[in-house]
Amino acid sequence: MTALTVNLNPVIELTDEQFFQLCQANRDLRFERAATGELIIMPPTGGETGNRNAGLTAQLWFWNDKSRLGIVFDSSTCFKLPNGADRSPDAAWIKLERWHTLTPEQKEKFPPICPDFVIELLSPSDSLKVAQEKMREYRDNGAKLGFLINRKSRQVEIYRIGKEVEVLESPVSLSGEDVLPGFVLNLETIW
Repeated sequence: MTALTVNLNPVIELTDEQFFQLCQANRDLRFERAATGELIIMPPTGGETGNRNAGLTAQLWFWNDKSRLGIVFDSSTCFKLPNGADRSPDAAWIKLERWHTLTPEQKEKFPPICPDFVIELLSPSDSLKVAQEKMREYRDNGAKLGFLINRKSRQVEIYRIGKEVEVLESPVSLSGEDVLPGFVLNLETIW
């Protein structure tokens, strides 16, 4: 099953509050919204992808639990990006100082902030092109570091602000670089 895109703009332009309420009223569905306003209905992941997503988030969470440098989010979290898109990366992290600039209400709903770090794990039904566009969107909206992991080809695309995308073949691990000091993502269990 692939993602479905619905253009509601000719009929209704959803406000941020209406989009939030739509998501709350349909908790069994996963929505994203493009910067142009189209509603994207995301399919649920299968068991293998869901298990790998949990492993990615767990590794990030355990590192952050020790470092106390930021806040970790799973794939259920939707962020309002500066360009107006509402996106849910598979795993995300925001530096603590940036998180504390948000109000309690902003933290409770869809935080209006782009994560500093994102991970997207390509599932069998995902389009590589669409995932790459999403990664560029994160980078263009302020994500300092992003990993697009393609299990099928055993490739990782690394996205950094102001740099060309780096492609690695079958890496065993990935460094969090200066964005996540000391973080090493072990990919052995992901492949």
